[in-house]
Amino acid sequence: MGLAIKKIKTHPYISSKKGVCGSRSAITGTRIPVWSVIKWYKAGMSIEEILKGFPQLTPAQVYDAFSYYYDNQDEIENDIAENEEEHVRGTLK
Repeated sequence: MGLAIKKIKTHPYISSKKGVCGSRSAITGTRIPVWSVIKWYKAGMSIEEILKGFPQLTPAQVYDAFSYYYDNQDEIENDIAENEEEHVRGTLK
């Protein structure tokens, strides 16, 4: 009989901390949420353009944001949707 081993997915450059980015997942040591990087990519920016837009980030941090996204798509998609709703509400005021 084999033992089932659950793989723990780690993302060394991603953290979630109360009081930082609304407690959403962000790139550790920054106030850049994962959803922001993913949203720019979905808007057509390349990885290189994202790195130019966020010069404080390393390629490893950006790629870990993508890795985190693919492991937690529902969470990040919800964060993107909530941010868009907040933006619309702020625009309509």
